[in-house]
Amino acid sequence: MFRPRIIPVLLLQNKALVKSKAFKDYRYIGDPINAVKIFNDLKADELVFLDILATKEGRLISLDFVKNVGEEANMPFAVGGGIRSIEDIRSIIGAGAEKVIINTYAVENPDFIYQASETFGSSTIVVCIDVKKKLFGSLQICTVSGTKSIGYSPVDFAKLMQEKGAGEIIIQSIEKDGMMSGYDIDLIRKISEAVSIPVVALGGAGNLNHMKQAFEEGFANGLAAGSMFVYYGALNGVLINYPKKSELIF
Repeated sequence: MFRPRIIPVLLLQNKALVKSKAFKDYRYIGDPINAVKIFNDLKADELVFLDILATKEGRLISLDFVKNVGEEANMPFAVGGGIRSIEDIRSIIGAGAEKVIINTYAVENPDFIYQASETFGSSTIVVCIDVKKKLFGSLQICTVSGTKSIGYSPVDFAKLMQEKGAGEIIIQSIEKDGMMSGYDIDLIRKISEAVSIPVVALGGAGNLNHMKQAFEEGFANGLAAGSMFVYYGALNGVLINYPKKSELIF
């Protein structure tokens, strides 16, 4: 029976692990390499690392960091942050990552996704789409860590990214980020029904029931979360955790 991938998403700020709420209110969590070691022991399916300052600061995610993760991780991992060229991708893959995640530059230059997928193969190229609701409820894409609104609708942009050769889409609700109250199932379903490539749900997961809902009702192929894997208990104490395989009944 098919089981969706369960994917911790870890945010980097000045080489430290942090967690956000609605793309703000960042809280220090700890050392990212230590988190990798723990996820090794817990046998995570896959990891994602996103440098949330790289695009704003006009730089690429640290290649030394990617190498350090590659030397430590026992599972596949993907990284994103400041990617704007074929050479950036080549450097990241050479440092040990299996996939790259592109957000802002995919919107600014959609043809770059075509160039990247032609060069490295679609399975290497992931596009992350950050979505925010407008005042009257319509949805808009945001870039640069949610600070810049773009005219594309999420569905139209997801279709475009598939046409350009993206191998996977991460769809994230900015309002749901860090709230642990459940995914935006309607958004996930719309994207999943619009494209045939894998869709990873992100933003809002607080427990396995939320993930099961995104899989069964949103048709997501992958289930990603941040807070759920770094917090524990009613008071959100910091504790790296990951469900046992026996708990993952979908």
